[in-house]
Amino acid sequence: MAAKEGILMNLLEVKKVSMHFGGLAALTDVSFELKKQEILGLIGPNGAGKTTMFNVINGFYPPTKGDVYLRGQKISKLKPHAICKLGVSRTFQVVKPLQRMSVLDNVIASAFLRKKNKVLAEETALEVLKFTNLYDDRNIVSKGLPLGKRKRLEIARALATLPEIILLDESFAGLNPTEINEQIEIVKKIRTARGITILIIEHHMKVIMSISDRIVVLNYGQKIAEGTPHEIGHNPSVIEAYLGEEHGA
Repeated sequence: MAAKEGILMNLLEVKKVSMHFGGLAALTDVSFELKKQEILGLIGPNGAGKTTMFNVINGFYPPTKGDVYLRGQKISKLKPHAICKLGVSRTFQVVKPLQRMSVLDNVIASAFLRKKNKVLAEETALEVLKFTNLYDDRNIVSKGLPLGKRKRLEIARALATLPEIILLDESFAGLNPTEINEQIEIVKKIRTARGITILIIEHHMKVIMSISDRIVVLNYGQKIAEGTPHEIGHNPSVIEAYLGEEHGA
């Protein structure tokens, strides 16, 4: 029984995934697991393959080799909309809201994935906007939002699909210290208040070290380390490839 419970703990499994673009290997034999209600950080230098990994997980790219499993079901060949319906949503590094639509209508559009009519979709959208502290901005046209709120709107749109897993791609990039602190609290609440499992790409090391349970490190498309924030912060290979000697000191 214990073994079966251990297997169920792995909500998402990436098994020996490689992704080639012509002769370029963006990912090579990468494997890791994401446990239920865990926050797993994915870090590495620019070009390490982090966003490519997100694109493989959520179906934008079928992997050249290897497979991705959700609750034990292979999802590697499914399209993004099918994977989203199974419970995996994501944000994007470059935020792209529906610029001529209001904040509320942006989130309603995402809520239609689960809800059959506008009344139910709007009910979900309003709840999500309150959760992400965007309720007071609900009637603003989204292109008028500052970057920090556009980042939060990206998260709100993902949450409106009622996911079990959310992939956050640099949700803290470009934010000021006050916005970073508010975003940290929202990300923590996504796990604690909604029970959602999180895989997050982030270059802001104070953020990733403070919110992650475990961290996977990629470099040149290969996994070079995996462990707790403390273990990663003191790993010589990670310090050399990414963090720098100042961090190790």
